[in-house]
Amino acid sequence: MSNVTEAHILEALRQVHEPQKGQDIVALDLVKNLKISGSTVNFTLVLNRTVASFKQQMQAAAEQAVKAVPGVETVDITIERPVAPDPRLLSRADLQVRNAIAIASGKGGVGKSTMSTNIALSLALDGAKVGLLDVDVYGPNIPIMMGVHEQPKGSNNKIQPLQGHGIKMMSMGFLVDPEQPIIWRGPMLHNAIRQFIEDVDWGDIDYLIIDLPPGTGDASLSLSQSLGLTGAVIVTTPQQVAISDVIRSVGMFKQLNVPILGVIENMSYFVAPDTGKRYDIFGHGGGAAMAKKVGVDFLGEVPLEPEVRIGGDEGQPIVVRDPDSAAAKAIRDVAQRVASAVEKRNLGQAGSKFGDPVLSIIK
Repeated sequence: MSNVTEAHILEALRQVHEPQKGQDIVALDLVKNLKISGSTVNFTLVLNRTVASFKQQMQAAAEQAVKAVPGVETVDITIERPVAPDPRLLSRADLQVRNAIAIASGKGGVGKSTMSTNIALSLALDGAKVGLLDVDVYGPNIPIMMGVHEQPKGSNNKIQPLQGHGIKMMSMGFLVDPEQPIIWRGPMLHNAIRQFIEDVDWGDIDYLIIDLPPGTGDASLSLSQSLGLTGAVIVTTPQQVAISDVIRSVGMFKQLNVPILGVIENMSYFVAPDTGKRYDIFGHGGGAAMAKKVGVDFLGEVPLEPEVRIGGDEGQPIVVRDPDSAAAKAIRDVAQRVASAVEKRNLGQAGSKFGDPVLSIIK
């Protein structure tokens, strides 16, 4: 019979410190739902940072500390990350969306929808509850990229979003024939966006990732009026012709009082698989230079890889198709920076630098 007690476990976990705050995880009330069943210990560890290496090291440190307790054989730890809600969205009784993030671009062909799907999936892989809304009604590509081709159904006077890869989705592509052109004026687009927000049963989600049409058209204005965006992420490629358009997108969001969470440079470079030689096909560094010029954060570079395109065509986004690829790792890092930017904005705190090493976890 095991003599392991809650007091034993908590005493062991007091040796595990949260490095940024400098206190042990018990004192910080980060240990929840502690249960002991014979030689098995279960508990939840609440972590505010999304960086994968941080979570892994904290979990390993907590597991090591508990396994050192005599009589403990198995340790089962669940990681949770509370998501700071946008105060404006939290006040809406008709919506349970904590944060709404627009993914935008100044022009087409820069990989905006690819970034939308993979950022959404990355946030979900980090433990968040995520919805993906495709309001690019003139070119709705999300159904193809997510590999979902059903039609949504109604229940309780609400449209039920479809699900794929663990996230909820809605797109005009689910509602019309793929070969049918959509020719709408502004008021029709505004009404469709309003319905996608108010008439879809999104449920309780941490992030609603919104894939906008390219350019500076009516969709951004409609979203700002109907929902109120937590922030926008701008996608560009390195060359000057793309960057000029992105600057206009940044200006548009600033006029709408939508915070810019940062800029992503997609298709930043290509590494030949046979030689390992790097090619800057579209130039390099334009995204970072543009972000600095307009005074917003640069979220990172994503390389050009054939598997990204193949995965998008086959409904297997790169972060789930090939999570160890350079592109998938880059997008996971970008998504973590987006989450940190949202948290910083909502909590009004400076936060830490992205990717800070974890130091002195066990004292």
